[in-house]
Amino acid sequence: MNKEIKNIFVQGAITPDFISDSIAKHSVKKNIGAHSIFLGQIREDVIDDRTVRAIEYTTYEEMALEKMHEIREDIFSKYELTCMHVYHSLGTVNAGEICLFVFTSSRHRKVAMDACDELVERIKSELQIWGKEIFNDETHQWKVNN
Repeated sequence: MNKEIKNIFVQGAITPDFISDSIAKHSVKKNIGAHSIFLGQIREDVIDDRTVRAIEYTTYEEMALEKMHEIREDIFSKYELTCMHVYHSLGTVNAGEICLFVFTSSRHRKVAMDACDELVERIKSELQIWGKEIFNDETHQWKVNN
């Protein structure tokens, strides 16, 4: 399956309107029986008495998009999916806002759920996207993924 490389990146937070519009667009696809959705939200962590107010995401887009294309093709070859959508924020995303939206669709729930879980894990472990935690006191540090 040779598909074009899709741009997964959006500037800033992923809005609730964007998420609901994405879901609504799938109602015309009558062969879908299940969707699995993962939403990654910025936590207001407290680290060394400083509170995270935002994370600033950066990446080398061309390299990250090529890697995402590989992951996408792997997931499509492993699972019988109807659709797969991934959106990741770049730039500053405030605490409480959504920074990652993963959406898989299939005929049956287990396939959609398993594919979504694997996709999220692979994005977190394989995509080179860096997050700088910005604290309320305006100091910052590079985030460690966990």
